[in-house]
Amino acid sequence: MRTVAILLFDDVEVLDFAGPFEVFSVTRELAGDQLFTVHTVGLNPGTVRARNGLKVVPEHTLESVPQPDLLIVPGGYGTRALLHQPGVLDWIRRKAPKCELVASVCTGSLVLAKAGLLAGLPATTHYECFDQLRALEPTATVREDVRFTEADRVLTAAGISAGIDLSLHLVARLHGVATAQKTAAYMEYHWTNDGGARR
Repeated sequence: MRTVAILLFDDVEVLDFAGPFEVFSVTRELAGDQLFTVHTVGLNPGTVRARNGLKVVPEHTLESVPQPDLLIVPGGYGTRALLHQPGVLDWIRRKAPKCELVASVCTGSLVLAKAGLLAGLPATTHYECFDQLRALEPTATVREDVRFTEADRVLTAAGISAGIDLSLHLVARLHGVATAQKTAAYMEYHWTNDGGARR
């Protein structure tokens, strides 16, 4: 059982976190409640107000969540505030070295960049934020032509729905393509696993 932690914060983009949550949760269900335990993580106790007013109550806070094997940082306008929250950035820096994999969706890559996790790596983000990603981490190779990037333990997805592609790729990487295809079929999601740039 691998522990997946998905970070939630005010103005998080809904599909950025809900897409990966669905992928890992469906994979777990189809495997008979095996393979993954999925946790949502808020910065503080209480309700998170996602984009367009959706209210979500995360299961854990930064302090209570078990050490994740997979850490997922989604995007949305709320990432701009995270860039100026040293406590959150430090939490990511402390957790990341103990994670098997660290991934971002959309502008979550800006947070990984600010935390120093994208130095010298390929990375991508929402198409409107390529220049901002370059400014935050000048040594990163920003890819504008892929759904996701992969450099050993660190992965980044492009905008919003690309998080589903990335999550299915992670399922395939960890548990085989057939497992990911079964999840995609259940979700009725057209998945080809050919949208990534790997190093």
